[in-house]
Amino acid sequence: MSALSRMRLRGLVRKEFYQILRDPSSIAIAFLLPVFLLLIFGYGISLDAEHVPVAVVVEQPDVETASLAARFSGSSYFAPVFLSDLGEAENALRERRVNAIVHLQQDFSRRLRRTDGAPIQLIVNGTDANTARLVIGYVQGAWQTWLEQRAAESGVTPGTPLRIDQRVWFNSELRSRNYLVPGLIAIIMTLIGALLTALVMAREWERGTMEALMVTPVTMGEVLLGKLVPYFLLGLGSMALSVAMGLWLFKVPLLGSPWLLFGVSALYLLAALGMGLLISTVAKNQFVAGMVAIITTFLPAFLLSGFIFDIGSMPTVVQVITRFLPARYFVASLQTLFLAGNVWSVILPNIAALTVFALLFLGTSRCLMHKRLE
Repeated sequence: MSALSRMRLRGLVRKEFYQILRDPSSIAIAFLLPVFLLLIFGYGISLDAEHVPVAVVVEQPDVETASLAARFSGSSYFAPVFLSDLGEAENALRERRVNAIVHLQQDFSRRLRRTDGAPIQLIVNGTDANTARLVIGYVQGAWQTWLEQRAAESGVTPGTPLRIDQRVWFNSELRSRNYLVPGLIAIIMTLIGALLTALVMAREWERGTMEALMVTPVTMGEVLLGKLVPYFLLGLGSMALSVAMGLWLFKVPLLGSPWLLFGVSALYLLAALGMGLLISTVAKNQFVAGMVAIITTFLPAFLLSGFIFDIGSMPTVVQVITRFLPARYFVASLQTLFLAGNVWSVILPNIAALTVFALLFLGTSRCLMHKRLE
């Protein structure tokens, strides 16, 4: 690169930084939007079921039923409502004042001493299937724990022939926040890289400044780099802010290397910027470019990247489609680096895929950008 071209590139980068400083929307998308999204997903959205309102119906209170009811009161998963009538509990379930009913019948304590045990009736609101499954598992866990405690106090062997020793890897606290925040970083960088770049390039065409650039000695390669460098740095700044909020505000662990996290994020940001530039070469109107960017980058990244929905549970055809989404590989890398560490068998294939996408999108954008009006 000659001295003259370096001077032109330096001028283009400086011009773009001035444009960013003069445009409040770019600053808002880069720094205010990540804070807003992280606060909503970190505090407002949770895949955990905690303090679930449960009606505990005890028809004949005694020592045994009081001990079992105390198990529900002492758990953070339940917010028990104690009732003595099943009909009243069913009305509460219909009116959505409770999500489930735990029914202890009159002969509970007597049947508890029999070999076949005492049944517990559990009625669950199945409108939200995920919450219903969680409540069933929580009730079963509370019941099993109570049986083991009761057996230990009485010095007898529990009736259950098997004892499960559970160990949870990578997210031992089972906090959905640890799972959501790393994936949300990928969504934020998709918005900044693809959406913001597509809008900026489309705005150049709308305002006629792109035509003004074309009559200057600058090459399209210099224009491309002049757009990439400022928004690449802007994206890295937004990523650093998101990671800092995840670590210090939401207490998400980072077990992997920060430098590896930076490298993978930079690689994905290049792919996202390439997608934005590619969109801007097709749609030269800001509204159209924004709609195309949301439909082709943001929505697939949100729904099909594994950010919220497990890819393995999707139909085979959809699983194949996800292989063509860069966000899938970035989300997998982020979740691995944050929760598992430097697992190279996962990181290296994802790095290779992101490299291919970055070269593909940037290369295609360069080929489609010509210094002429069409």
